[in-house]
Amino acid sequence: MLLGTFFVGVLLVIGLFFLGYSLVKIPPANAFATKQSNVYLYADGSQLARDGEVNRENVSLAQVSKDAQHAVLAAEDRDFYTESAIDPKAMLRAGWNTATGKGKQSGSTITQQYVKNYYLAQEQTVTRKAKEFFISIKLDRNKSKGEILEGYLNTSYFGRNAYGIQAAAQAYYGRDAAELDPARAAYLAALVNAPSEYDVVAHPENKRAALARWNYVLDGMVKKGWLSESERTGMKFPMPKEQTVSTGMSGQRGYLVEAVKQYLTSNNIIDADHLAAGGYRITTTIQKNRQDAFVKAVDDQLMSKLDKKNRKADTYVRAGGASVDPRTGKVVAMYGGIDYVKQYTNGATRGDYQVGSTFKPFVFTSAAQNGSTTQDGRTITPNTVYDGTNQRPVQGWSGGAYAPENEDQKSYGDITVRKATDLSVNSVYAQMAVDVGPAKVKQTAVDLGIPSDTRDLEPYPSIALGTATASVLDMAEAYATLANHGKHGTYTLVEKITKNGSDEVRLRDATAKQAVSREAADTTTSVLRSVVQSGTATAAQAAGRPAAGKTGTAESDKAAWFAGYTPDLATVVSVMGQDPVTAAQKPLYGALGQPRMNGGGPPTEIWAQYTRDALKGKPVADFDLQLQEGADQIQEPPATGTAEPGTDGGQADGGTTTGTPTTGGTTTGGGTPTDGGTATDGGAATGGDPTDGGT
Repeated sequence: MLLGTFFVGVLLVIGLFFLGYSLVKIPPANAFATKQSNVYLYADGSQLARDGEVNRENVSLAQVSKDAQHAVLAAEDRDFYTESAIDPKAMLRAGWNTATGKGKQSGSTITQQYVKNYYLAQEQTVTRKAKEFFISIKLDRNKSKGEILEGYLNTSYFGRNAYGIQAAAQAYYGRDAAELDPARAAYLAALVNAPSEYDVVAHPENKRAALARWNYVLDGMVKKGWLSESERTGMKFPMPKEQTVSTGMSGQRGYLVEAVKQYLTSNNIIDADHLAAGGYRITTTIQKNRQDAFVKAVDDQLMSKLDKKNRKADTYVRAGGASVDPRTGKVVAMYGGIDYVKQYTNGATRGDYQVGSTFKPFVFTSAAQNGSTTQDGRTITPNTVYDGTNQRPVQGWSGGAYAPENEDQKSYGDITVRKATDLSVNSVYAQMAVDVGPAKVKQTAVDLGIPSDTRDLEPYPSIALGTATASVLDMAEAYATLANHGKHGTYTLVEKITKNGSDEVRLRDATAKQAVSREAADTTTSVLRSVVQSGTATAAQAAGRPAAGKTGTAESDKAAWFAGYTPDLATVVSVMGQDPVTAAQKPLYGALGQPRMNGGGPPTEIWAQYTRDALKGKPVADFDLQLQEGADQIQEPPATGTAEPGTDGGQADGGTTTGTPTTGGTTTGGGTPTDGGTATDGGAATGGDPTDGGT
């Protein structure tokens, strides 16, 4: 009778086992276990930032040192490689070790712990334990021991908000999991069962218990032959570093991370959903020394001079900056704003401020590229003479009357293109835009790097005065093309991306094309060198290197710009008026105690300090220029009783003649332009044909 009951019981247990085995399936991973952080690195490999809900960075088993693998096995499951998924002996051993004071040890195998971490919730219920039991058996048949150990190492919690061995190695020792030695590995392994209790920095009162656990792990490594007695003898406890409070996205980090995200998604490298899931290790092109130099330059030349208590306009002062290597298109530094957590709008990437006269070089580049001539047939070169009279109506434009103001409504009479660029004479450049054809000017700007969908990038004469609202980063790309002798490469913010520690993500192919001829670009550079030497940007000379550039100011003094370059570095700086709460545009009249903000002031001063520091230790390179034919020849207009070149006043025709006007491109609308108010550095009012501007 008893024997029969026994056999029935055995058969019932076996039946229940097979029933449970057949019914329980390996489920998808739980949502939390798959979440990771993305790690953003500077170009040199040092950490820039982490983002994501969970501080986890999955790594392959090959990226975890053997010492770390063995330490975890010694702490949690010494017979892992020889046992099955369920080990009754391990359960008994764990109970004995706990009872005799040798430290807590889970009765579950590593396979079971991995199943709990990755597939199931953490509640202690009979149902969960039953599922864990059957899933572990199935998993042991479907996955290799190495795959299971890798998964366990990536899902275990080590304290300090660190999930996985890689995040733990960084949190406690500031190194990668591949660099863990036996002593440090043993301490991390000791943390698994009691992360908070054994953190000797947070809880120094528990150091004795932590040391006991650490010694237990090391002794286990010796016992299993993973560590020699000689190595074990005299090994000192590796005190972990102080826990650092995460700075998260504060300072410039948030601006940089968001710019990288925008770059990745807009270029279809990684979609937003995959990026949000995490697990990417993204090496950026940002060079830490240059990034630090940019921040310091803005602080020294702008932020440290603000008096927000006594000058309301100072509360609106913000800056945006971007620096690009002309030869590679790599963005090496970027300044986004005062602090991402205080105001997240990125001054380097927002595209709603007029670029002002920093657009004028694109007009001349287009003239040189297209072999354009004045209305009377003279080739446009740096020495072509135009009429710089204030509010002089443009000739040859059929889209409506247009007569822009110069700064302070000053007239210059006959003036060369070079000198008109030095002084940022609006009347000259508006006429030049018509001579070239506004549609051609727009196309040249696009070829250099300005996005074709930039707001207010329209084929009207006013295009010359910078009514378009390109971002600082877009302008840096375009000026980098000029610095690179007309060869354009779209900017990049990313050097390399890996997923889950190994799989490399393919980036866009780096391609460069000759956007404009070398002669057109280099002749523009020769003109912009003069702006630095004797024009509105003499403050740029403080960089201590040959430089070319152009100042600019937006309508109503809402932004002041300097865009400049050396042969090695193209950098654009904009000082912007921005509401501290809404980020709406604000005028900067009176900021820093100045009547108005000019591009030749703080923007150029920031540029000069940054460029000097960013290129410190580098050989001084001069420009190697190939100029357009006739660039050194004076191109005077026919004699019509005009004033001498460079004199005030005079009614020259500025190189235009009466006759059949040419539109230089199709346009709609027209009519009398509206008065948008005086602007400096070539800023222009909003609308199709703004009338005002300045140097």
